[in-house]
Amino acid sequence: MRGTASKLLTLLLAWAAAEGCRRLHMPIPWMLGPLLATALATLARQPTRSSLRLRNFGQWVMGASLGLYFSPAIVAQLASLWWAVLAAVAWALALGALYGRWLYRSCVGRLHGVDDAALRPSAYFAGAIGAASEMTLLAEREGARADLVAASHSLRMLIVVLVMPFGMLLAKAWWNLEAVDLAPPASAPFTATGLAWLALFTGAGGLALQLGRLPNPWFLGPLLVAIGLAATGTAPSGVPTPLSNAAQLVIGVSLGVRFSPQFLHTAPRWLAQVALGTLGLLAACAAFGLLLAWATGLHPATAILGTAPGGMTEMSITAKVLQLGVPVVTALQVTRLVAVLVLVRPAYRLWARQP
Repeated sequence: MRGTASKLLTLLLAWAAAEGCRRLHMPIPWMLGPLLATALATLARQPTRSSLRLRNFGQWVMGASLGLYFSPAIVAQLASLWWAVLAAVAWALALGALYGRWLYRSCVGRLHGVDDAALRPSAYFAGAIGAASEMTLLAEREGARADLVAASHSLRMLIVVLVMPFGMLLAKAWWNLEAVDLAPPASAPFTATGLAWLALFTGAGGLALQLGRLPNPWFLGPLLVAIGLAATGTAPSGVPTPLSNAAQLVIGVSLGVRFSPQFLHTAPRWLAQVALGTLGLLAACAAFGLLLAWATGLHPATAILGTAPGGMTEMSITAKVLQLGVPVVTALQVTRLVAVLVLVRPAYRLWARQP
């Protein structure tokens, strides 16, 4: 009962924060407001709680909503950019390995109770630009300190999610840009019946991926099904804005509750280096995004967001809310995630052999 009350109070706090951020005209208020409010409350030892079912619901809604952007014309455009997607994947793997090497060298012999055998895989998987839970699990299998890896990904996610929306807002002003895309071109008008069918189809996709034990099933499953519907012009309905806002809220809460007081006591030097390294990652990825934009003709804001070292869901939401090339950003982020999950462990074996 107390757990249910804590979840309800956390949601109420998140809603108040989102509403306040909306009135202050902050970017992505329905995710940033709940994230900040919940993180601060959790650090203050308040009994905040997140619901796994609500988080899955939020990913389900956002996956379906983002997938509706993939019209036949957009799919054809993305197919012509296959080489850019591969370049972005190679860049992410190389940059993650370099970041891991730097993190290892800056902390080796300086973390109490962490020997070299544990620090080496910890640094590598902490640097890998992939999903936090999957990177932590893979790191454990290589003898890493799971708490260090999980803490590094949580801190990097917080920094990227806070920096990128404001950075993209400044970029839009700099380029005098209204929007790269406005609405899902393949989306049908919203109807209650159509939404029910969309929920049924995309929910089946999420359940299939969950049964297959694939990563992020409740985002990737609905996303892939919605892409199929949009690309064939058979999407039964669009996703209403209030539902999308609610999904962003519960995703923000799920990110904010990670920052417990114990989080700050997880090797302060490690966290300081992760924070510094994340800023370097952001700068390097922004430079690569500009190069990719020059080579492909994409808008620089879209390319920068597509190569940003943040979470797939969070960066796609940023693109959706700020209207910055949702299909391209989503395609780059999703492809990178899948490639990193497949290649990061074999790449570590090569990385670990280097002196």
